[in-house]
Amino acid sequence: MKFVFAPDSFKGSISAVRAAQLLQEAARAHFPEAACVCLPVADGGEGTVDALLTICGGEARISRVTGPLGDATPARWALLQDGGAALEMAQASGLPLVAGRLNPLAASSRGTGEMLLAALRAGARTLFLGIGGSATNDGGMGMLCALGARFFDAQGRALAGCGADLARVARVELNGLSPALRGAEIHVLCDVSNPLLGDSGATAVYGPQKGVTAQLLPELEAGMANYARHLSAAVGRDVASFPGAGAAGGLGAALGGVLGAKMRPGIDTVLSLARFDEHLEGCDLVVTGEGRLDRQSVAFGKAPAGVAQRCRACGVPVVAMVGGVGAGAEAYHELGQTAVFPIVDAPMTLDAAMRDAERLFSTAADRLFRVFKMGASARA
Repeated sequence: MKFVFAPDSFKGSISAVRAAQLLQEAARAHFPEAACVCLPVADGGEGTVDALLTICGGEARISRVTGPLGDATPARWALLQDGGAALEMAQASGLPLVAGRLNPLAASSRGTGEMLLAALRAGARTLFLGIGGSATNDGGMGMLCALGARFFDAQGRALAGCGADLARVARVELNGLSPALRGAEIHVLCDVSNPLLGDSGATAVYGPQKGVTAQLLPELEAGMANYARHLSAAVGRDVASFPGAGAAGGLGAALGGVLGAKMRPGIDTVLSLARFDEHLEGCDLVVTGEGRLDRQSVAFGKAPAGVAQRCRACGVPVVAMVGGVGAGAEAYHELGQTAVFPIVDAPMTLDAAMRDAERLFSTAADRLFRVFKMGASARA
């Protein structure tokens, strides 16, 4: 018997690495001789660094960077065994860093640029950057400033790079970008295809979760349009319209449009680095999972969907262990031989479920392998 465990993290409660360990413990309790392969995954959000560190090997690093609202914060990233680097925007410029203090006018992605620079100075030439969970709506202006770009207002005053500065940009200088960027490949793990501007753009779609109110929306959208116009002129091409330009509050526009980063589907990138398809050979069951499964999980190619699609191509059944099931989750069953196992075993609040997540997960994993053992016995 062979099992492959490829869960994503259950945000705020169980890491992907721990979830894979718990699955292995449950499997071994019922199938002591089974071959178990643990491949914790991520789709560009929380847990991306840990997943790639586990998959590729390497060394965790901590860099002190500027948080979204200017506070110094420790950002964790990884120098991978092959010389590349794994980074998460959320470590430097993420929503958890501004809990209760949302301020889209003041928030800056500067810390993300500082973290990238730290990885480049450590010798990394191939960078994998997950950009989920951002707290910023600055078009990546702060990140570019940290990397050496300069922005000026109409009076020639230098701008620091935040949401409020978007409308003030009158001149852009990119010739000061760090020489460390030369020859570097930046792969952006991103499942968002939104452009930078308009009704489906960064500010309109994702701004509200970062504190953009109905009153602020026109101001920030106009500022983003001004910024995009000047940045496009400085680069010599449109930075606002390509798919993914609107990701992470417009960070995608700066990464792809200015730095030439490659926008890549998050889960597919991680699965490819893990050589996931090779591990499916001879596999009897794959178990994946995440905190919530719904229509968007399938539509936006979240981790369980990406895993299921790979399994379908190889004819391997897959089970998704989830904290909750939302509207449209039945679309998951169109991705192949799939089943969904919610881990909650009684009526409870979300807070209670998160506090007790590890026990709930372990118990559900035990139920799963008891059922699978019954099926295996019936086939025999």
